[in-house]
Amino acid sequence: LGADDAVRVSAAFVAIGWHKPVEQYERYLAEQGRGERVALVAEVDGQIAGYVTVQWVSGYEPFREAGIPEVKDLNVLPAWRRRGIATALMDEAEALVAQRSPAVGIGVGMYADYGPAQAMYVRRGYVPDARGLTSGDRYVQGGDTVRADDDLTMQLVKTLTKPGGG
Repeated sequence: LGADDAVRVSAAFVAIGWHKPVEQYERYLAEQGRGERVALVAEVDGQIAGYVTVQWVSGYEPFREAGIPEVKDLNVLPAWRRRGIATALMDEAEALVAQRSPAVGIGVGMYADYGPAQAMYVRRGYVPDARGLTSGDRYVQGGDTVRADDDLTMQLVKTLTKPGGG
């Protein structure tokens, strides 16, 4: 993510009706500048196709305590889906993480809109961290009533190999 990208990425997503304010990407830039996050942007023929970030110190306590970086906010514009963009972004994000950590984490939403992401993560070797669902910052307990929104997630983890097979 470069200095000129914040406005471009925001505009590409706002154009399809998604709430992705420029301030979000400016925050990513600031965090990237401090070494807290890296943000990767995919372009095709000069057009924004998607992005993903890696948060080096996860906000999810079990990942943070284990020193597992977290892939966050993978998004590909609908017009560019099913063309390998998400796969390319994930390949690059995992390669970056593998230079620092033997594992990577990710949270995935639990309703139908996240179905393609759920399937992709399983194909890539991610498995549940065995702690169940979270809603916001709390674990869902048996008998809880929760809202199926973007905050309802399952955390997944993948063991990585270093580039070059190490």
